Amino acid sequence: MTLVVKIEKTGGPEVLKFEKITLKKPEPDEVTIEQKAIGLNFIDTYHRSGLYPLNLPSGIGSEGAGIIKEVGSKVSNFSVGDNVAYAGAPLGSYSSLRNYPTKNLVKIPDGIDFSTAATLMTKGLTAFYLLYKTFKVSANDTILFHAAAGGVGQIFCQWAKSLGCKVIGTVGNEEKINIAKKNGCDFVINYTKEDFAKKVLEITKGIGVPVIYDGVGKDTFEKSIECLQFMGMMVSFGNSSGPLSNIDVKKMIQPKSLFFTRPTMFHYLASREQINEGTEKLFERVKLGKIKIEIFKKYKLENAIEAHKDLESRKIIGPAVLIP
Repeated sequence: MTLVVKIEKTGGPEVLKFEKITLKKPEPDEVTIEQKAIGLNFIDTYHRSGLYPLNLPSGIGSEGAGIIKEVGSKVSNFSVGDNVAYAGAPLGSYSSLRNYPTKNLVKIPDGIDFSTAATLMTKGLTAFYLLYKTFKVSANDTILFHAAAGGVGQIFCQWAKSLGCKVIGTVGNEEKINIAKKNGCDFVINYTKEDFAKKVLEITKGIGVPVIYDGVGKDTFEKSIECLQFMGMMVSFGNSSGPLSNIDVKKMIQPKSLFFTRPTMFHYLASREQINEGTEKLFERVKLGKIKIEIFKKYKLENAIEAHKDLESRKIIGPAVLIP
């Protein structure tokens, strides 16, 4: 029997429902994956809470890694026994065994374990499209990343530093400062104690930064606008402190001719070619030692409710996975 986690209604962590099912055969373009590790992401809480609406009932979870146990009749580029990883629709990675289409599937290179691969797919590919596609950074750019000690932040800041950027990171408490520094930040600001806009302007000698990557949302948005340079770009890609509301274009965007974007991973990684480009660059950085992954915590799949509580209370400092 296969253990799966579903949501039939939106709400807090307690709405996660555990079921044991008999998994059907894979469709012609699918493979059956015995899951070895499942990526835990803040977006999972958005799906569960209803912030990002789903058609219910629904599976939950968007990334994982494991071993192919069966292939569909039209699958030619993957074989039984392949170690694979994925990120993207359809949701349902919170399961011990699952069927998944090959469109978003990649083979895991030798030397990368399942837990690392699982946590790299969403967070690492998010860092890829942010750095290379949403705003293509250049060596010597000074950039600002909010929540630098988080799962995406740790990967992003290491990657940006390896490209020659000067990285300013913000964190929400003192214990996260060293984590951010360890993962590539040149400057770290505790935005709950310091005026980060003022500090960024000091660091940049009043010029500001050309781009801000913000996964925090409500708590950091207005101050972020203050420390962007003229014609800078505000990249809002998350809402860990709550969603943005009522952006005043005339007041916030127009005075400095700013750009504002709300990127979505599934737009930037919609094709096989785009996925291959992202994973090749990502795995290369990991193999070169430019991106080092330290799994903060492993939860049993049966403890997914606890994992969601820890996510939302900011107890998880870095990449975490569920283990079936």
